[in-house]
Amino acid sequence: MPASEPTIVATSMGFLSRRRGPYDLRPGPVFELAAELAEAGPAPRLCYLGQAVGDRDSSIAAVHAAFAGTRFRASHLALFPMPNVDDVRAHLLAQDVLWVGGGSVANLCAVWRVHGLDEILHECWQAGVVLAGVSAGSICWHLGGATDSFGPRLRGFTDGLGWLPYGNGVHYDSEEQRRPLMHALVADGTLPTSHCTDDGVGLVYRGTRLVEAVADRPGVAAYEVARAADGEVRETRIEPRLLADRGEPTGGGR
Repeated sequence: MPASEPTIVATSMGFLSRRRGPYDLRPGPVFELAAELAEAGPAPRLCYLGQAVGDRDSSIAAVHAAFAGTRFRASHLALFPMPNVDDVRAHLLAQDVLWVGGGSVANLCAVWRVHGLDEILHECWQAGVVLAGVSAGSICWHLGGATDSFGPRLRGFTDGLGWLPYGNGVHYDSEEQRRPLMHALVADGTLPTSHCTDDGVGLVYRGTRLVEAVADRPGVAAYEVARAADGEVRETRIEPRLLADRGEPTGGGR
């Protein structure tokens, strides 16, 4: 069954490391959450979209390996050098969850638009397919955020899909440029009120409403960054609900 209302899970979390190599991953608890929100039943259908890293073969292989032996029925959509499925729209609408990986959010949104995927994904969202992702796969649903798409010095990005009318900051606690740049972008009006996540944290939206923050580890949080009437930027901490992890001990993988 599809989700009862349009749902997005925008995160700084996802896969966890088994500590046996950079591509030896297992699904973190956010995937069970997404399946639950999708009302997916015992065998959730999940499609991975890796355009933020150019549909890198190693990333696609790692995702399939991570879901091997789980209850998820995993597939992937590649657009490089051409779509790997005959009917992209039908394939995506048949899923319970679409998971968008990290990388370059600028490249991600540009490639999606060239292929008309922005319109297809919006249809999926409205139809009850849960849209979810990490890093670039979080910022993309918003108006924009802070990105390293253009180089190691972070810059503001304002060309997201914009279905969620906020800015979005990811890896808020682990990359030192993130917090000050998000504050600056909100202060000067480049971005509106923004929702930010520490590593290990995700945001659940029903429609365009932020309904809760969730985490796969203790001690981390989400934040609302907003410009007050006096022009000052205010940061409000949002305590997340800790998700149960049914797998191995948490690693550092995203």
